[in-house]
Amino acid sequence: MLTQRATELDSADPLAPLRDRFTLPKGVVYLDGNSLGALPTAVPAAVEDAVHRQWGTDLIRSWNAHGWWEAPVRTGDAIGRLIGAAPGQTVVGDSTSVQLFNTLLAAARLRPGRPLLLTDPDHFPTDQYVADSVGRLLGLEVRRVPAREAAAVLAAEGDRVAVAAYAPVDYRTGELYDMAALTAAAHAAGALVHWDLCHAAGALPLHLDAIGADFAVGCGYKYLSGGPGAPAFAYLAHRHQADFDHPVTGWHGHAEPFAMSGTYTPAPGITRARIGTPPLLSLIALEAALTAYEGVDMEAVRTKGLSLTGFFQDCADELLDGLGFTMATPRDPERRGSQVALRHPEAYPLVAALTARGVIGDMRAPDLLRFGFNPLYLSHADVLHAVRELREVTVTGAYRDPALQERPTVT
Repeated sequence: MLTQRATELDSADPLAPLRDRFTLPKGVVYLDGNSLGALPTAVPAAVEDAVHRQWGTDLIRSWNAHGWWEAPVRTGDAIGRLIGAAPGQTVVGDSTSVQLFNTLLAAARLRPGRPLLLTDPDHFPTDQYVADSVGRLLGLEVRRVPAREAAAVLAAEGDRVAVAAYAPVDYRTGELYDMAALTAAAHAAGALVHWDLCHAAGALPLHLDAIGADFAVGCGYKYLSGGPGAPAFAYLAHRHQADFDHPVTGWHGHAEPFAMSGTYTPAPGITRARIGTPPLLSLIALEAALTAYEGVDMEAVRTKGLSLTGFFQDCADELLDGLGFTMATPRDPERRGSQVALRHPEAYPLVAALTARGVIGDMRAPDLLRFGFNPLYLSHADVLHAVRELREVTVTGAYRDPALQERPTVT
């Protein structure tokens, strides 16, 4: 029945042709696109041209001749179309950590006199580190409040909150939170909201302008498939840009960058969120990767993502029953992002055994097996194959191979 269902779902999949926009190793089912996206077919030629023609032949002239200077805002607008942001509100160019620090600190500066910064104890560690750093620098109390409890804290102490910093998707379990509701709760209290979209951009339809979002950041290398270390993006709502006090100021964000002034005057609009020279080769790769989304309806992406994750849960229910797995991801589609996590005490060797069989996922300590689903290049047949392989390595005890118990330094 599962085989028939997978066939029926895939035969009716309008996004199936998009798989050709990616290069996937033969025989591999890639379920780790929520950590590093698969290679889009448009990227190698774009990078080769950037290296050999733009850099190798045209040299410094490429800043003008090939639009290097405009690339951060141009690529930002391409991402803006995927996250519900009108042009002129998104810029690309620095790492996720840098974007987090700059936007979160700047957001807190917009609410002087409010001593409290809320963040999620289940946030990705860097988000928590940055929140603590901002708290030290500005003398704010950083309080870790779970996303599902944040609205209640805002209702009770909202007049003390400067910024609420959250993510719409729990990076470990894939649980999805209501961005619109939390944003509205913060605004009702006079606070601002800072969103980390790393596990949402490119996988879910986001409506930043429509929900009145203030600030957001996201990486370029997960669902957006910009490549390892791809630059991150920052979203600044139009209404905050004139007052955006950038904590790290560089010449690319200057109103007259080539005047070489010794004092800083911020550029108008989103350009003031730039800092210094961006990593152009990575930026060009990301811009090329985004062409995989041309003509794609993000609502259709969400529909297929829910189908894939729901089918994975159904396969797990049937094939993994009694094998020690428990579901960590909500079954309610309204509370599920584009990943599924299972709990098992042998999570690491199980994932390692799967990888050895060409099914690539990942794990988070101590016991989570994480599987990310990019609807642009995954099929329901892939899902069924992955769960069957998981059952096989569990039932046969293949995961007990001593070589799979030794964790490498880098995972």
